[in-house]
Amino acid sequence: MTSKVTYKTDLEQVDWQAMKSTLAGDEFDNGRSPSQLQASFQNSYATVIAYADAQIIGTARVLSDGVCNAYIVDVWTFTPYRRQGIASAMMQLLLSGLEGQHVYLFTDDSVEFYEKLGFEVQAIGLGKVVGQWLQNKNSQQ
Repeated sequence: MTSKVTYKTDLEQVDWQAMKSTLAGDEFDNGRSPSQLQASFQNSYATVIAYADAQIIGTARVLSDGVCNAYIVDVWTFTPYRRQGIASAMMQLLLSGLEGQHVYLFTDDSVEFYEKLGFEVQAIGLGKVVGQWLQNKNSQQ
């Protein structure tokens, strides 16, 4: 791809429907509606969205208490733009605002990528969905 990539750390003028469509088309859709995506990003400690021209081609966000613990989620690069440093740039933007915090993330298939950024594999992680997935007070469809 030859388009210039820009990174936005604010959520002004995000086309949430376009984000949903692109994520779904790139098989990175976990079922959130456009309004749920918006709520997820707005409720985050920090966000980065990568654009090529006006098209969303990458996302990353962090949940944090701002003191000692942070969790990085929704790191995604649109398949045609992968291996061009976009995810690395988004991660560096997020990490630069997390000084002194333990930063955790979960990945199924990108361990080597995160190790290159200084992350270390940790022995255990646990998870639980409370109630039914995506059914909560923020579940506006």
